[in-house]
Order: sequence, then C-alpha cells, then structure tokens
Amino acid sequence: MDRDRLAQALMATFLEELEGHVAALNRDLLALEKAPSPLRAGELMHSLLRTVHSVKGASRAVSVGLIEEACHRLEEVLTVVERQGTSRADLMELCFTAADALDDAGRRLARKEDLKGSPLEELLPRLEEAARAPVSPPPGKRPAKPAPAPPVSSAPPTETPAPAAPVPATLTEGLPVRVSAQKLDALLARSGELRVAGLRMEGRVELLEAVNEELSQLRQRMTGPEALVARRLETRLAQLGRALAADRRTLLQAAGGLDEEVRRARTLPFAEGCAGMERNARDLARAAGKQVRLEVHGGALELDRSLLQGLREPLLHLMRNAVSHGVETPEARRDAGKPEEGRVSLSARLRGGRVQVVVEDDGRGLNLEAIRTKARERGLPVLDDAGDARLIFMSGLSTAGSVTSVSGRGVGLDVVRSQVEAMRGSVDVSFQPGHGTRFVLDVPLTLSTLRVLLVTVTGQTFAVAGESVERLVRLEPGDVRRVEGRQLWAGPDALVPLATLAEVLGLPQSTPRPHPSALLLAAGELHAVLGVDEVVAEQEVLIRGLGARIRRARHVSGIAVLPDGRVAPLLNAPSLVRAAEGRTAAAGLFPAPVAPSARRRVLLADDSMTTRALEQSILEAAGYQVLVCSDGQEAWERLQREGADVLVSDVEMPRMDGFTLTEAVRGSPRFGRLPVVLVTARSTPEDKARGLQVGASAYLVKSAFDQTHLLETLRQLL
Repeated sequence: MDRDRLAQALMATFLEELEGHVAALNRDLLALEKAPSPLRAGELMHSLLRTVHSVKGASRAVSVGLIEEACHRLEEVLTVVERQGTSRADLMELCFTAADALDDAGRRLARKEDLKGSPLEELLPRLEEAARAPVSPPPGKRPAKPAPAPPVSSAPPTETPAPAAPVPATLTEGLPVRVSAQKLDALLARSGELRVAGLRMEGRVELLEAVNEELSQLRQRMTGPEALVARRLETRLAQLGRALAADRRTLLQAAGGLDEEVRRARTLPFAEGCAGMERNARDLARAAGKQVRLEVHGGALELDRSLLQGLREPLLHLMRNAVSHGVETPEARRDAGKPEEGRVSLSARLRGGRVQVVVEDDGRGLNLEAIRTKARERGLPVLDDAGDARLIFMSGLSTAGSVTSVSGRGVGLDVVRSQVEAMRGSVDVSFQPGHGTRFVLDVPLTLSTLRVLLVTVTGQTFAVAGESVERLVRLEPGDVRRVEGRQLWAGPDALVPLATLAEVLGLPQSTPRPHPSALLLAAGELHAVLGVDEVVAEQEVLIRGLGARIRRARHVSGIAVLPDGRVAPLLNAPSLVRAAEGRTAAAGLFPAPVAPSARRRVLLADDSMTTRALEQSILEAAGYQVLVCSDGQEAWERLQREGADVLVSDVEMPRMDGFTLTEAVRGSPRFGRLPVVLVTARSTPEDKARGLQVGASAYLVKSAFDQTHLLETLRQLL
C-alpha cells in the first residue's frame, strides 16, 4: 500500500475511533455530574483521562496536532476537576464544550476541511487558562504531600525485554471485527435475492407437477409401447420433481440461515441508537431552566442498524419536544405537587414481528384547546373529542408561542409522522392533562423483506403490508352507513371510513360489482376499509426503496419485488387510512339499481317550516314524490296509512323525536327494512352514534348540509 492510501486508511480508522471516544466522553461526563459517591467519581475520572489520552495518542499518529494539543490541555483540566470535585460547574461545562468541539473537528476532517478557525481552535485558549488556574483543595481536605520522585539512573538497561508470547487462538476468538454498514447492506440485499430465488423455485416445482399430471392423464389414453414410454417419462419427471423440491428446500434453508446471520451482524442495541440523547436533553433542559432526567428502557434489545438509523431523528425530535413543551419548570412542578426533576423515557419492546418504541414524559400533557384553535385557523377538521390530539401530526401545525432553536417554526410533528411512515410504521399519541404525554411508534422489525397482500385495481397490481391488514371484507349494501356525506362500514365494534382504493389513488373507477372485496386497514388506532377489484395472493417479497430521484411518492413507500421478478408499488397503509378518513361518499361502489317506472315516495318530517320547504323543493326537483309532516308522531301515523319508500326526518321535534321515530320504524314488522335518513343540527359524536345505534341508514348534519349529499344518499339507499 502506498503512503497516500495508508494515510487515508489511518485517518478513516482514527475518525471512526474518535466518534466512539466522543460518545464515551459525553457518557462519562454525564455520569460524573451525578456520581453517587467519591469512589464512583474516581472510577469515572480514570475512564475520562484514559479516553482523552487515547485520543491524544491516536491524533499524534495521524498528525492532527490541534486535536493532540487540545487533548493535552483537556487532561490538565480534568486533573483540576479531579482535585476540586464536580462543584466547579464552569469546568464541567468546559469539558462538555470540549467534547462537542472534538466531535465537530472529526466531522470537519471527514469532509477534508481545515481545522483552522474551528470551534476546537477557538476553545484552546480557554482550556489553557482553566488548566493554569490555581487549584484549591475541596473543603475539609489538606493538600497531599507530593510523593518523592524515583531515583534516576543513567546506566543503560542490562536486560532486553523478552519477546511477546504468541496469543493463544482461544483468546482471539470472538474479537470484534469492524465491517462497514454498506457491506452489510449489500450482503443483506444478496440474501434477500436468494430467498426470492427460492420462492421462485416453488413455482417451478408446481409447474413440473402440473406437467406430470398432464402426462399421467395422457398415458391413461395410450396403449401398447407408447404407454410404456409415457410411464417411464412420468417416473423420471416425478424423480426430477422430488429432486427439485429437495433443492428448493435446501436453497431456502441456506438463504434463510444466511439472512438470519447477516441480520444478526447488522443489529445494534437500542441504547446505542439513543446515544447522545441524554447529553442533548441535559443541554436543552439547562438552557430552559429545567431539571430533566432521561431514561432508556429496553436498551439491550438488538435492532436492525437501518431501523435504528431511521428511528433516530423521530426519537430526537420527540425527546426535544418533551423537554421543550412537556416538562414544566421546577417551580411549576413544585406547585403541582410533582418532583422538581422531570422525567422523559425512551423504551423499546418487541411485539410479534414489530417493534414498539415509546417516548413518554411526566409533564403537563397536551394543550388540546390550543391544538384545536390552530387546526381551525388552518381549516382542518376538528372532531371535538380525544382524537383531536392526533392533529399535532398535521403538516405545519405548531402550538409554540415563541420561536426558539428547537420549536416555534411551524414544523410541528408531521416530520415525525412522515419519517416513521417511510419505514412502514405508524405513530400515535395519548396524554393525561397535568400528568404527561405518551407517543407510540410502531415499526416493522425488518425493512428488507415483507409479507404482503397483492391486490388489483383497474388492471394494476399493488402490494399492501400484510401486518397492516386486519381482515378481508366482502362488502354488502346493508353494511354501509352514511354520515355527513361520508360512507362508513358498519363493523362489529365501530363504524369505519369506507372508500375505494382507486378513488384514494386517483385512478379511474372500476365497474361496480355486487359484492366487492375490501381490506380493513389499521394504522395505530385508526382504521379504514378500502374496496379493491380483487385480492390476488399473499406472498413474501423483497422490498426496495424508491431511490434518490423519487424520494417521496404519494401513498407509496417502496417497491415490492415479486417472486416471478415483476415489481409492484408498496402502498403506505397509514397514508391510505388518513386519505380514506377525509373522503366523501364515493359513487359506484355497488351497481346502480334499475330505475323503477313509478316515482319513489319520500316521507319528510321536520318541525321547521323553512327547512321542510327547502328539502321538499330539492326532493321534488329530483323527481321524488314528497309527503310532508310537521313532527314525528304525524310521520309515524301517515307512514302506517300511506306507506313510503324512504323516511327523511329531523331529530328534535315535538310529540315524537327522530330517534324515537326511527326506533318505531325498526321495530315494525312492516317497515323494519325501510331506509331512514336523519337530517339534524345535532352534530356531537354521541348524537351521531345514537342515531346509527337506533337504526338510521344515514346521518346528515344541517350545518354541513349539501343537497348533493342528500340526493346521493337516497340514490344509494333506494
């Protein structure tokens, strides 16, 4: 290796070691601030001095004189701290600043930039001044008498050091070997391709079995020598099929084993993914005059390196948000009966084939009214229930009252949502006023392979992560409800937003079918039902990113490589769920009924003369025959006398309200299946739930009244 290449290799090794040494400095300095005993403080100081000395020696080897000089001065400053204790907050802060400057110097060297004018060079005079400061012993201690220097001998050594003994092989086993993440990524990609090849062989085995079956049927129609030849061919094909099946099993086992070993080599502890966050929380809390303790739980859990890398920015954002917005000042916490020191915790655990990461604090909780106010200002839908907390994930929604270096720039938490969803994950939030906020990030355990459902829409094939599909649904017209122009699927436990996948993706609608297939998708606590043309298969596929040129595609998170070599867009389930939630009722989900020759009769009940006249004119203009009633009692009596094809009723009416009227209709053997549409000013979630509970086919709110919604609802129901 020539001199230049050797220098580059040495510099790369030095920078990698420097990154680890800076992390160790921050870790030990944070622990030193909270050392419970002088013995523990001494151990930490010994570790700090050893780390700084290692950096000094390594920087000398690569001829980075500025880092060598800075580490020499930092050793002297640490010696002062060791003698005076950690009560000198200014010296401790200087040590933290030095760690940051060393980190910055490493980044500059990695970019091949000069260190002249860097923070480390500017810090050098402060280190020198602190190192020269007179040292005063801690209170109650007398300065120790210096130990006598050992005698200096000018005689040369009479013995030469013995040669180093060879290291036994057993002592070298298990030593860590540094492998670049890029090489591990390449190995993982190759192992994934092997698994896909094994799955493709499964199709070849099935094809061979089909050929053998055809040959067997052909042999049964043959006689004489031809039958004997066919019998021999059939036997050889069967042998070939068994051998190919055995090879397929061997290939899949080898590929699976390789895949598992590469994954193990790529894993890192969750605590390593959280490295540096404790220091960040400390600095942020001090700048805000707060006391915050950061805790990491499940730190030993081994996770994929790329997963940890993808989680780092969302976790950092949520942690900073918790310290900046969640945790109160010591005075406010004391007044609320809490400890002055706030707590922010990061935890990770496995749940099946997924990882659940939780960021939790014990602060004030979310300001729900401020969130709703900001949402209304931006024209976002507000539900006036606990689900409004999720509005903080909407783009640009921020409730910070002032602009700081970490908040108040209108970014909000939509960046967290988008980054987590890019990993095929979801994020949700819950809180208790005055007691804290809890963010839950749910992401897959691996980002390279995935079991998916393949569906078709207007002739195109799409992949949906199987873990996001709660169940497959066969839609029936009786399972559909309509509320304020939105279509809902009446599930066993709740009403779920309903749309077609073609509508959400902006594709042409397919020809309606009598019983369309649909997927019930889940994204955290949110659900949606999406109609598709056909569910093709469930398969394990290889996942590829969209590439640098297509960083973000609407509703698409990657590309699925199918076992036969074809590719299909991998759809982003959380994005689809949100899009379905905001959709109005889609036309054409079911085939349109044949229009009857006679006009349909609508029984209209409302105690407001103005509302009755408006709705009557709309309905008659659409071709309906309208029977008008002024209250529920009159409507019930007239329905029994004259009958009707559909009932459109207000809720708040004298003598009999709309809920009671609907219950009476549903309890009638004659009119139990009559469509009932409630049109009312009562818009609370409780009122809507009650209306649908008593049997209303649709629930329309007058404040959002649109005649097209009413007419489309009637068209679907009749």
